[in-house]
Amino acid sequence: MHRLVLAFINSMRALRHLAKHEKAVQQELILFMLSIPLAAVVAPSTLSFLLLTGSVLFLIMIEVLNTGIEAACDAVSRDFHREIQIAKDCGSLAVLISIILVATTWCYTIWTVFFS
Repeated sequence: MHRLVLAFINSMRALRHLAKHEKAVQQELILFMLSIPLAAVVAPSTLSFLLLTGSVLFLIMIEVLNTGIEAACDAVSRDFHREIQIAKDCGSLAVLISIILVATTWCYTIWTVFFS
């Protein structure tokens, strides 16, 4: 149980840091807070609600991992290295894919609710 408590404390420290210093995470946290009441109105079922809000949480998770990759790369070297650029670009691609997932999930749900 002690390990879980320490892991939770570490996670909250990371969340506090990201919410304070990372613009993308700030925007995604706002998006998540807005998505909860909007999904409650739009979602035709509990499963749809979970998919809508879960897709935004997934985006935040990928953004957190991307930020971790960038921080690790910057800790290794601030100089240009092709391998570091590829690592950072891959993290950015993962964020883009998760944004597409969020947009697709929301568009599909809204389309089926209002136009089907």
